[in-house]
Amino acid sequence: MDTGGYESTVERTLSRLRRIDSRPDPAVAAPPPQAPGSPLTLADLYRDHRMRLVRLAVLLVDEPATAEDVVQEAFAGLHRHWAGLRDEAAAVGYLRTAVVNGSRSVLRRRRTAREYVAPHQVNARSAESLAMLSAEHQAVVDALATLPPRQREVLVLRYYGGLSEAEIAEAAGITRGTVKSTASRALDAVARVMAERSGGR
Repeated sequence: MDTGGYESTVERTLSRLRRIDSRPDPAVAAPPPQAPGSPLTLADLYRDHRMRLVRLAVLLVDEPATAEDVVQEAFAGLHRHWAGLRDEAAAVGYLRTAVVNGSRSVLRRRRTAREYVAPHQVNARSAESLAMLSAEHQAVVDALATLPPRQREVLVLRYYGGLSEAEIAEAAGITRGTVKSTASRALDAVARVMAERSGGR
């Protein structure tokens, strides 16, 4: 099974989603220009990073409404720790880690409850993003949804988040070696799922 081909397919799909989600949302008014040297505010971070963090959480937990809650909680945590953060990079790193941890908590609660929760209706922005994907890209998103949480985290952080192995290790709380081995197993699993669904072609 050629997992290299599937790796490039996963990368193309999640990179495409990242580009779509990076476009300005026409429903949100453009912010006034920031004066040079003025301090970054929590509102700036929220405006600049919220949408991509929501998509990250959607890819991890499958439910847009739950993803919104995870991201809101991450920003609430950032607000509580605001005084201790060095700069924007540290704040964004904090938010990513909080989203990953919040998504894990959601998935743990689901497993404990052992109940199926029907997906919520996607919000307009998420629906637009998914509608702009080809059938092949949709198949990749569907295959990602079948992965165990850790494997899904690593692929989503790598190809949607655009993070390095070191950044993934920090956000997910694992070693770089674990990032590499988990990514390899995850790509093998995606390849198997997509091959099975395409009738082995």
